[in-house]
Amino acid sequence: MPDPTVPPTPPVALDALLARADLGLRRIAGPADPAVVVHWAHTSEMADPYPYLLGGELLLSAGVHIPDGAGAGYFDAYVSRIVAAGGAALGFGVAPVHDTVPGALVEACEMHGLPLLEVPPRTTFSAVARALWQLMAQARTAELRRVTEAQQSLATAAARPDPVPAVLQQLARRLGGRAVLYGPEGTEIAGAGPEPGKEVRTALAKLAEVVRPSGPSGQEPSDARPSSASDTVAGVRLVAHALGNGEGFVLGTAAPQRDAGDHTIASVAAVLLSLLTGERRGGSGADRSSALVRLLLGAAPSEVAPLLGGDRWRVVRGRPDGRAAPDPVAASALGAALGSSLVDVAGEVVRVLVPDGRTVERVPGWTLGVSAAAAPRDWPAADAQASRALARARATRTPLLRHGDRPTALTDLVPPAEADAHARALLAPVEQSPALVDTLRTWLSLHGSWDRTAVALDVHRNTVRQRIARCAALLDTDLDDPDVRMELWFALRRT
Repeated sequence: MPDPTVPPTPPVALDALLARADLGLRRIAGPADPAVVVHWAHTSEMADPYPYLLGGELLLSAGVHIPDGAGAGYFDAYVSRIVAAGGAALGFGVAPVHDTVPGALVEACEMHGLPLLEVPPRTTFSAVARALWQLMAQARTAELRRVTEAQQSLATAAARPDPVPAVLQQLARRLGGRAVLYGPEGTEIAGAGPEPGKEVRTALAKLAEVVRPSGPSGQEPSDARPSSASDTVAGVRLVAHALGNGEGFVLGTAAPQRDAGDHTIASVAAVLLSLLTGERRGGSGADRSSALVRLLLGAAPSEVAPLLGGDRWRVVRGRPDGRAAPDPVAASALGAALGSSLVDVAGEVVRVLVPDGRTVERVPGWTLGVSAAAAPRDWPAADAQASRALARARATRTPLLRHGDRPTALTDLVPPAEADAHARALLAPVEQSPALVDTLRTWLSLHGSWDRTAVALDVHRNTVRQRIARCAALLDTDLDDPDVRMELWFALRRT
């Protein structure tokens, strides 16, 4: 299945292929329309190529299929079948079968409006196909660059003091059209870009109603309405996206043309606007700003936690699969998937604070570690739990791993003060080296696996071996003894 976050390979204009001097192609029939594009090249010597075409091809033929004495009727049927199949153009190779392009073929292509290219003897069909793939690769690289730049500009706009108008303005500029945010009641809240005509404005507003959830508070089963819809009115491409915050907001766009990456760009804008409108609708943005100010002025986390909307939260640490580091757009998308806009990008890891009442599920493309629910005073410990859960998830190649939260454990049978004193005494020889303690904890949690510990800590397996050997020497104990491992794990759980 194609990745919806990556724009498809754009087609190539036929004129771009004709402009290749190394091919020497020449249009000898059909319209000289710059809008004609080619999606791929296909060679066939079938008298009826219709069953083998998907549409959009540059069909290449040397005329082997043409019978002796073929007249206008044969060529008319041949060209009409290519047109019916959606072929973009016909390339006819001069040599080795025919010295010139048959005149009846030229007339048939002219009559049916099919561009006919003469392929000179020195140009092979494979050279034409290779040139087409090269042009397509160049177009795709340019489109990916355009989408990446648009994502960065949208993320920057979302961080401005007036994020919603800024995001709409960037989206309108990138699409070369109009971007509108509709409220739950269907009114236009904000817009950017050139104002279209009344017909287009009316049609876009109606399209927004197609995707807007209905019912009490704008809520409706997720499968009752489509998440997006499109239409074309007066030559303008209209698209409506229902924002994912469930509040009834809709993003509408109107652009004169639709490029391959426009859907990806609009989807990124929809994710950002979902977060922004969710904060605006509930007033949570102001509350979180107030919470931040109070923290900076010395308030305790327990005092400002009610402003965030709950007393107990979980820390989720996520790391993207197959990417070196997450960007702000990817981090925002993860927060949206987890139902929280409290997102922090910390190097290669994204941290998300999720209310206890919200279920944390796996997110495609991410490896997640989830802490136990914790009150504000215990958030640092919860962050450490999420960090260890993420490291273990990556080492075991598990998409989501939760911190074990058992109601009763062996440690509960020992008085906490005595357990803590024993842990400090047992680990005293290594407590001055956090790297050794962290390595020992991870190694024990992964049942002594050198390779998995190396993956979890992002170090070489030899480094793990050296650190564990150092721990064994400092602790003066045999780490292969299961009783020793159990006692050390007990102590590490207390620190």
